Amino acid sequence: MVRSLIVSLLLCSTLSFAQEVNIIPQPVQVTQNVGSFQINPQTSLVVTSKEDKSTADFLNKYLSDYYGFKLAIVKKADKNAIKLTSGKLIAGLKSEGYTLKSGKNRVLIDGNSPVGTFYGMQTLIQLLPVEKSNNLKIASVDVKDEPRFVYRGAMLDVGRHFFPVSFVKKYIDYLALHKMNYFHWHLTEDQGWRIEIKKYPKLTEIGSKRNGSIIGRYPGTGSDNTPEGGFYTQEEVKDIVKYASDRFITVIPEIEMPGHSSAAIAAYPQLSCFPDEKTQLSDKMISDKSKQELANGRTKIVQETWGVFTDVYAPTEYTFKFLQDVIDEVVALFPSKYIHVGGDESPKDAWKRSEFCQKMIKEKGLKDEHELQSYFIQRMEKYINSKGRTLIGWDEILEGGLAPNAIVMSWRGEKGGITAAKEKHQVIMTPNSHVYLDHSQTKNEKEVTIGGFTNLERIYSYEPVPKEMNEQDAKYILGAQGNIWTEYMQTPAKVEYMIFPRLSALSEVLWSPKENKNWSEFQAKVETQKKRYTIWGANYFKEKE
Repeated sequence: MVRSLIVSLLLCSTLSFAQEVNIIPQPVQVTQNVGSFQINPQTSLVVTSKEDKSTADFLNKYLSDYYGFKLAIVKKADKNAIKLTSGKLIAGLKSEGYTLKSGKNRVLIDGNSPVGTFYGMQTLIQLLPVEKSNNLKIASVDVKDEPRFVYRGAMLDVGRHFFPVSFVKKYIDYLALHKMNYFHWHLTEDQGWRIEIKKYPKLTEIGSKRNGSIIGRYPGTGSDNTPEGGFYTQEEVKDIVKYASDRFITVIPEIEMPGHSSAAIAAYPQLSCFPDEKTQLSDKMISDKSKQELANGRTKIVQETWGVFTDVYAPTEYTFKFLQDVIDEVVALFPSKYIHVGGDESPKDAWKRSEFCQKMIKEKGLKDEHELQSYFIQRMEKYINSKGRTLIGWDEILEGGLAPNAIVMSWRGEKGGITAAKEKHQVIMTPNSHVYLDHSQTKNEKEVTIGGFTNLERIYSYEPVPKEMNEQDAKYILGAQGNIWTEYMQTPAKVEYMIFPRLSALSEVLWSPKENKNWSEFQAKVETQKKRYTIWGANYFKEKE
């Protein structure tokens, strides 16, 4: 009896140790078994296809960076090995699906495609201990997994504040580590144009630089008189796109139009309805240098405050030629089938005052300025479609009539997405009510943020398919996206503080089956994930909500 009890206790002890499994995002199926596998410098990494090289390289870099050793890559090994295999066509799994089996002698990762194998490797990383060692014990498990949504994204705004290539790559790694597959790169803004366009060099010579930023939260207490600038060369863009592709992430560029265009107008004033009118800035918030430049005859400057501005693109042939030229260079850099054109927050004040715009409205039989914006977007859509690409826009592109083939990003709540889906347009949900990662994480936030309140539980509770949708309309929901607007994020550390741990919650919303989500279990898992943030050297939100 006593012997039986001891055996039972030992078995329970073994099982409890093996059950240290905290995978984010939660897999479709995971079975925990007795025993473990140990990864050490003598472990072999079996790779038989060149399609899995990038996956092997990612794993080896991760092990090297955070545990101090790499694995030898071989074509065959029976014991003490991790084997990657792609293209097995596992029954019942989508192309991004995979299985992972770990036991005493080996780990087998089989993907329905190379991307599936990559995601299996990410699950393996989630099984690794969170303390540095050269003998990494992982639980024995059987995992069968695939994503719920085809679009799992996050956006980074580099217009308000510029971030170096090194951090953009780190951000892409953060997405990869969470099985996310789209990086939306917000490249142009009122406060900065961040991509080299060779045909229009002033976009970066002038448009990538501003003379100062407001101090504190909008409307601010004055100007910091500190120049802010930076842009990505086309070679750097190619490098980042390749870096993302190696992690099975598609980079979607965003070129804002017709609003949020002050930086481009500062470089080329003739893009404005009123090129001779000076940029409007509050006397109390404008930098000393900009005051001097305006006094000396300059008309347009890059905006130094946050918000929405009335100086937008004029719908002239000059503007359309300019934007088509920009798109030509953009599509050559980004293989993504999607091109984002913004379309949000474009005031109609200048168009209402402009004789040219009013004449155009009459000549084209348009109802008002909203239909003029629809004409603007539809014209650009035709050009983007002619390049074999699909236009994405924020939900304002619904106003005045939706472009025929456009995809809508619904940010002002879910209403725009619901409307677009009913019109049989594909939708990416990104409502500011749930997935804006620039919002405060606590009601007692010590850091300066844009405001709002979106804590971890609120993000985890998000359901991308609105309850108002029927089954037919729901098919148009591609997925969802978290947004990082950087008005109040000047450093990589601040971005990390704002995204973690909320990005981890969002990843489970987008990957895991709805019925597999469990808030209390996620709360336990995220405590382990926080230790991973520490291993990565990443900042994160540590306060109590």
